[in-house]
Amino acid sequence: MILTKTRMSVLLTHPDGQVDVHQLRCGKKHVVVRVREERTYVPRRECDTSYPVELVRAILNIKGPAWVCDEIMRDEDPTYIERHLLFGILAYVPETAFVGRKILDFGCGCGASTMVLARMFPQTQIIGVDLDADFLDIARHRASHYGLRNVHFYLSPDGSQLPKGIERFPFVILNGVYEHLLPHERQVLMPKLWSLMKPGGILFVTETPHTYFPVERHTSGLPLINYMPSMTALALARRFSRNVQADESWQSLLRRGIRGGTEAEIMDNLVRQCADRPILLQPSRLGLRDAIDLWSAMYGPKCSASAMRLAVLLLRLTRACLGIALVHSLSLAIKKGP
Repeated sequence: MILTKTRMSVLLTHPDGQVDVHQLRCGKKHVVVRVREERTYVPRRECDTSYPVELVRAILNIKGPAWVCDEIMRDEDPTYIERHLLFGILAYVPETAFVGRKILDFGCGCGASTMVLARMFPQTQIIGVDLDADFLDIARHRASHYGLRNVHFYLSPDGSQLPKGIERFPFVILNGVYEHLLPHERQVLMPKLWSLMKPGGILFVTETPHTYFPVERHTSGLPLINYMPSMTALALARRFSRNVQADESWQSLLRRGIRGGTEAEIMDNLVRQCADRPILLQPSRLGLRDAIDLWSAMYGPKCSASAMRLAVLLLRLTRACLGIALVHSLSLAIKKGP
C-alpha cells in the first residue's frame, strides 16, 4: 500500500482503488472511496468518521476499498447496526437483565456489533468470536480506539467449531451471521451454541435475510431467485447481478448468504442434538407487539413514513393470507426452555 500525505489529507492506495482521508475542522475525518472497476458494487462511497488513519488503513487492507465506508458506518452510524441491535434486543429484554452478565457475540467479524453492544451495555462483558484472524485484528483495533475494557475476542478454529474452553452464556447474539453459515455448518454449529446457553438464556438472531422474501436483497439484489432451484439462481446471479462474479460458485454465494434463513429452519437446527425446548419469543417492549412492528421500528428511518405505512399494511395482509410475517430480514429471540 502507498500512503501519500498532504497537510489536511491522506491518500491510501490499494490494488482495487484508493481512499482519500480528509481532516475536518470538527476533529473527524471525511473518507472518500474510489474503485478501479466501474462494475464493482460500492454500498457507501463516502462517510465521516472518528477513526484514526491507521484504523481506516487496516480496514482497507482487509476489506478492500469498496467496503471501507460500509464497515466504518456499521459501527458509527446510529441508524445501522446500533438501531437494529437496540430494537432487536430491547424489544424482548430490558437493559437491567444484562447488568453483570456476559453476551457471546458469535460471528462478530470486524467487531462493529461488539462495539455497539459494549456501548449499549457498559456493565456487561461482551465476548466476540470469529473464524477470521484478520477481522479480529480490526476488532481489537476498534476496541483500543474506544478504550473499551468490557470486550474480549477469541478465534474459532473453523466454521463448525467453537474456541476451546469457551464458557456458558445467558445471552448469545448472531447479528447478520446465520445466513453466512453453510447448510452443514448450521446443522452442527447451532446445537453447539444452544448447548452453551444457560437454562432460561436467550439466543438473538438478527439481520438474517428471510429465505422467502420476493427480492434476494443481501447478495445478488435480484427478484424471485429465492424461489428458484440452486443452479437456476446461480446462472441468473452470474448473468444479472453486479455483485456476483461471472465465474462465482454456488458454494461461494451460499457463504455470502444468498439463501438466508427461516424461523422454522433455525428452530429445527437448535434441537438436532439437544433436548432443551426452544421458545420463540414475541416483541413485548418499546411499544412493539409483533415481528412486523419490530421490522418497522428497525428500518423506518430508511424510508418515508407513507412508504413504511404501506409496507406494514402489505405485510399484515400477507401474514393474514400465508400465516407468516414476510419481512425481508429476520430478528428473532429464542429462549432456552426446560
